Amino acid sequence: MTDPLHHRLDGPEGAPPLILGPSLGTSLSVWEPHLPALARDHRVARYDLPGHGGSPAALLPGSGAAVADLARLVLDLADARGWTAFHYAGVSLGGAVGLHLALHHPERVSSLTLVCSSARFGDPAAWRERADLVRREGTGALLGAAPGRWFADPGTADTLAGKGLLADLERTDPGGYAACCDALAVHDLRDRLGDIGVPTLVVSGRGDRSTPPEHGRALADGIPGAELTEIGGAGHLAGVERPEAVTAALLGHLSPGTDGGRYAAGMAVRRAVLGDAHVDRAVARTTAFTADFQDLITRYAWGEIWTRPGLDRRTRSCVTLTALVARGHLDELAMHVRAALANGLTPDEIAEVILQSAIYCGVPAANSAFATAQRVLADLTEE
Repeated sequence: MTDPLHHRLDGPEGAPPLILGPSLGTSLSVWEPHLPALARDHRVARYDLPGHGGSPAALLPGSGAAVADLARLVLDLADARGWTAFHYAGVSLGGAVGLHLALHHPERVSSLTLVCSSARFGDPAAWRERADLVRREGTGALLGAAPGRWFADPGTADTLAGKGLLADLERTDPGGYAACCDALAVHDLRDRLGDIGVPTLVVSGRGDRSTPPEHGRALADGIPGAELTEIGGAGHLAGVERPEAVTAALLGHLSPGTDGGRYAAGMAVRRAVLGDAHVDRAVARTTAFTADFQDLITRYAWGEIWTRPGLDRRTRSCVTLTALVARGHLDELAMHVRAALANGLTPDEIAEVILQSAIYCGVPAANSAFATAQRVLADLTEE
């Protein structure tokens, strides 16, 4: 059997299969930031939507396309590889494909991850209008608005990844793009979410203007047992703006309860919060004497606690700063002042946390904490 969808395969043959679906207007490259981590323990197939990347636009009808048509193409991909079951993760429209598969072919879907997706993507008329625009003027007519739709920080469009995605959009076949818009116009599974029984993770970007966080909350509330992770500073293409956070969520979902899954997810979050340079130094300093301790903090502190969805990272930073002030752990406090900035706290908010700590942990402790934090902030300003 041949598969007409253009796709790429990565990871060891024989490993559990994982299929990754892209967002409208992008290509399989949208998953590039996560590939090194995901392909370590999975056979990963990334595909292009019809008319996108290397997939022919003719795979969808010229009008009247539905998400079911896309889901059939994904099943053909899996059948061509001999995969009777597979993990599936999709962004936006790619996520809608996953919803359809989980609902209509649950025996094929081992787990489902929905990234910035929805059970219904807004007014159908708006999608039909966009389809008409693209059929008349091509996808170039969308380039000006795309950064605002895709990114919480439109400046991301000027990065190497952002420029690549915009180039993907410009190259997309107008007929294929419009057909996908037609599919989005008729996609509405709001009344069927309770019938989905596969393990599901929902990931939302707090800065997503295309599918705001309430779409993700509706998915998580409607799908029995679903988990929800919301990521600050992330727009519709959350995996491009906050790749480490999305990778960590994926790894934790794909390998739940395993030491390997905890370690991989923990290392991804540890790098996202503390920075690659800090973690690389810590790893380089690891000896036989400290190896078990490094493994412990990666698996449990970062892989179990910092990856939990119950608190966002800003809040976890506030709690951590307070605890370190209380115990007088100033070296750790300095490290976590930097981490708090990476997690979205401002210097003024860090000062407020320490000021609050002065009341409940003592003025001397807060005095030392202010001195430590001020030194770190001054060093960062010089850098």
